[in-house]
Amino acid sequence: MRLRIVLYIMFIYFVPIEVNAEAPLTAAFVRDHQLWIKTEEEEVQVTKGRYVQTPKWSHDGRFIAYIDGDAHGEKSDLFIYDTKEKESFQPYQIETSDYKWSPIKNQLAYNSHGVLNVTKMKDGRPKGFENVALGVSGFEWFPNEKEFIVSSPSSLRPTGWGPVPLYKIPINANLDKNKMESFYTIKTSEPDLFGINADFFKWSQDGKWVAFLLIPTASWSMDSNTLCVLSSEGKQFQSVGNMLGFKDWMKWAPSANQLAYISGEGRFYVENKKTTIADMPAAIQQKQYTPEGYVDLDLDWYSPDKVIVARSKENKEWDEGPVPTMFTALYAIDIKTDEQTQISHPKKNELDRQPQVVGTNITWLRQDGKKIDLWMKKGLDGQEYKWIENIEEGPVFLQP
Repeated sequence: MRLRIVLYIMFIYFVPIEVNAEAPLTAAFVRDHQLWIKTEEEEVQVTKGRYVQTPKWSHDGRFIAYIDGDAHGEKSDLFIYDTKEKESFQPYQIETSDYKWSPIKNQLAYNSHGVLNVTKMKDGRPKGFENVALGVSGFEWFPNEKEFIVSSPSSLRPTGWGPVPLYKIPINANLDKNKMESFYTIKTSEPDLFGINADFFKWSQDGKWVAFLLIPTASWSMDSNTLCVLSSEGKQFQSVGNMLGFKDWMKWAPSANQLAYISGEGRFYVENKKTTIADMPAAIQQKQYTPEGYVDLDLDWYSPDKVIVARSKENKEWDEGPVPTMFTALYAIDIKTDEQTQISHPKKNELDRQPQVVGTNITWLRQDGKKIDLWMKKGLDGQEYKWIENIEEGPVFLQP
């Protein structure tokens, strides 16, 4: 009997208990040009003496890739911070501004002066590199991690600009021309569908569609770019609408083939910037949600039915002099009922921008002059509060 009681106690003690607690909220951010990591309420500075820009988490959260640059934009060295070994290292001496982690493993791809490369692995860390392809202007991993979608710039001919080619290239192509598969060729024409480059590729949640921007010549692109979608087989192509060249102004829904974007032409934010949702595959089925007299200047999906936007009143009276500041606040749009509710409340001379949804949390930047803090709230009805003070730009969150 005594032995039976002891075994019963041991059984109770060692049975695993499932806890449905959320993973701790973790973000990498830049303060005073240095890389920091915050988990819950603990902040840790992880670099010194650098000029950090554009941190990006690896898929499992062990590594953070970032650029060590300078104030003049003349330097762009790629570094990786290892959170396990707590040190920064260079996978190779690389200059780049376009780098992306594999969606399923700790392999980093980067474009350096038109050459697409992928890192090798050594002792469990990205180290060294292999060439993939030449003549690359934009790229993204395919969801299966085995290939890249790659764009090359259009060629200027005596008759005008030529088409924009897209390729499907395996990660082990190693510059072999026979492995470069033509994926789709965008036949451009002025002014209906004009562009000399394609970039900012984003896959839909189910991997059946990829959205991207068709980008015209430099001055033109400041006022308008064409948002396009292409099927994963490279067969169905559609131009969706016109927008400015901000990659965060277009986002796929979390569980449907719906593409939210901020439509409108003109480089100034004072008017004509509307939250628009296009349903695939028929992108002609589109609806605008921004009320008359307002502009939306940032967005993110909160749920399959709700979109968070940064909204301000239009300023059509302005036509010269310094460009006016657009004092945005966050609004939630219910795309089924059209109900729209203000969910953040900045003070006078403050503006809320760059909403990011992380799990059930809504985060955003609150700016007062040059001072920028990160605020958040739990759900649409939660109490807003400051989470990170003195931040240079929006953080990147380690997704659970």
